[in-house]
Amino acid sequence: MATAAASPRTGTEPVLSVRNLAIDYQTRKGDIPAVRDVTFDLRRGETLAIVGESGCGKSTVAFALIGFLGKNGRISGGSVEFLGQDLTGLEEEQLRRIRGNNISMVYQDPTSALNPSLRVGVQLAEILTEHNEECGEKEAYEQCVAMLEHVHMPDPKKMMERYPHQLSGGQRQRVIIAGGLLNRPALLIMDEPTTALDVTIEATVLDLVQEIKEKFNTAVLFITHDLGVVARVADRVAVMYAGEVVEEAPIKELFANPLHPYTRGLLACIPRAGAFKRDTVLQSILGVVPPPNALPTGCAFEPRCPYSEERSRDEHPEFRPLNGSHSVRCHFAEEIAAGTKSLDERKVHIPAAAVAEPGETILEATDLKTYYAQKGRGLFGLGEKSVVKACDDVDFSLRAGQTLGLVGESGSGKSTVAKTILGLEPVTGGHIEFMGLDLKGTVDDRASKTLKLLQMVFQSPDATLNPTMKVGSAIARTVAKLTDTPHKSVRGRVIELLDSVKLGERYYDRLPRQLSGGEKQRVAIARALAGNPNLIVADEPTSALDVSVQAAVLNLLLEIQSENNTAFILITHDLNVVLYLADWIAVMYLGHIVDYGPREAFLKPPHHPYTEALLSAIPLPDPSVEPKKVRLEGTIPSAIDPPKGCVFNTRCPRYIGEICHTDPKIHRLENGQMIACHHDIEYLASIDPVIDFDEVQEPRLLVP
Repeated sequence: MATAAASPRTGTEPVLSVRNLAIDYQTRKGDIPAVRDVTFDLRRGETLAIVGESGCGKSTVAFALIGFLGKNGRISGGSVEFLGQDLTGLEEEQLRRIRGNNISMVYQDPTSALNPSLRVGVQLAEILTEHNEECGEKEAYEQCVAMLEHVHMPDPKKMMERYPHQLSGGQRQRVIIAGGLLNRPALLIMDEPTTALDVTIEATVLDLVQEIKEKFNTAVLFITHDLGVVARVADRVAVMYAGEVVEEAPIKELFANPLHPYTRGLLACIPRAGAFKRDTVLQSILGVVPPPNALPTGCAFEPRCPYSEERSRDEHPEFRPLNGSHSVRCHFAEEIAAGTKSLDERKVHIPAAAVAEPGETILEATDLKTYYAQKGRGLFGLGEKSVVKACDDVDFSLRAGQTLGLVGESGSGKSTVAKTILGLEPVTGGHIEFMGLDLKGTVDDRASKTLKLLQMVFQSPDATLNPTMKVGSAIARTVAKLTDTPHKSVRGRVIELLDSVKLGERYYDRLPRQLSGGEKQRVAIARALAGNPNLIVADEPTSALDVSVQAAVLNLLLEIQSENNTAFILITHDLNVVLYLADWIAVMYLGHIVDYGPREAFLKPPHHPYTEALLSAIPLPDPSVEPKKVRLEGTIPSAIDPPKGCVFNTRCPRYIGEICHTDPKIHRLENGQMIACHHDIEYLASIDPVIDFDEVQEPRLLVP
């Protein structure tokens, strides 16, 4: 029988006590076990994070707690006690009252959780009036305004009058959190609440989670796949795999001394903050999470575990306590921790740390401008027209075999720069030179030779793969379009490309729906390689992937770059990935590059104040290191009417005064760094580092 790990708050009764929870889904082929033998406690003022790859059962556990398993889902075993009451046998009406008054949930996508046709105030007030008949409209309004103030919503009375589409992503998430807190719940469930947010907004939301826990003494169940986020908000962590909890421990103990091979594997997949591709190799976990209807007989992780042996295949491990508050589901946890357990080398894949050497400059942008004309707001679009300056006076260069990281919040102009280079948007002004060619006009105006040398990998492979076309046919079409490959040789070339992304011929006849997220992204990369490009633009290529798949994709990109001396432009909001993969970094804000230089220049001051805020917001995968807190107020101004002078002056934490409303100084340093800021470079260099990257601990690797 499973035993819950002891909590550090042993003096209080659990708000939530889950024992041996089992959840099945009824199908035509029989019952499918989605969750098995899950046990944990959660107390007031405590945050328990549940982590694991997609398909591990994290969200299923959360939905079971509030009775949202759907028509074919059911709790088939165990108990769920909330405030001393077992929820598993309650009727829907009883559950509804508990959900409304004592349990709240914050969903991953706030847009889908808010009614677009109702004002924010109406939706928030309904939460109170629906569950409390004695609460009148005036009282509900006042409580809603007060709660919006609690979550630091600017001008809450005005926000009450707005519709969801008039709010930013961070503001919508604050509305959802405020709604969840209105009835002062004992338990707040948060399901991937920061996944779609910019890193700066994510940081403020995570600060808010900590503040809520302390101010309202709420128990928080936080579900995520991001171990950096876990390190920032959690008190304890439960790691799930294939429907089971395989490890549970206090946050610092888990990161410092992971005992289960799966936990070690997850930590080994993450680029350590400040780590670089020349010095560190990411260890990806081979294989995928088994489906619930095809679980191994013994240990569920056995097919992917390099420490497994015959006992792992035959005997299912118990969830057992080790070291007091640390529990694990592994036969060999003590031996692995001591470093005495032998390895099965067939299940170990550590890629060679091959990094391309920089070649000649292949891309150079000078005073690049991309403007969009906006129609007038009068009848039929008449009236004064305006211009959106999405990209303004941008300069950078890129050499063969190197990666340029473009970072910044949504609306900063990153994707516009990429689209302009690719010809998806016309150049308004300035100059782009690529391989000696002047990149003017759009895709339709460019020669096929240029097109095949310049390719893109998009964020969502689902949006770029035809669901009715087989993988081989999709890549073959690109090969035929971009190369002179004879028709009879196309299939062979496609198989070569599939081999290059570690898929192989067996994937040729599969449809996109038969592939995992990581496999679809590999197909997208294979298609981009069809014309042997010199430059690949990758727009958030790993943001939708589990950390294990992300590591495999990043290793693949490095391998491709090393073998072909390919240059990459990497667009992402994940600064851990940028600092790991990029050779040069450009920080963009409101269409301008405000900080630009070699990757090592971003590890210590001087920084642009905006770069300082971005670095402060990095969710470090190390709970023992606390970054200096630099938070930005407000949102990015409109590119139609940007601030005069320094475009960052409306949000700058180091704002000086009127001088900031004039064009900033351009500081050019000996190492190639450029900083656009009115402050003297000596002052910027004297500021304490946001993060001491030397203090960030190395992860306990899956394979030492």
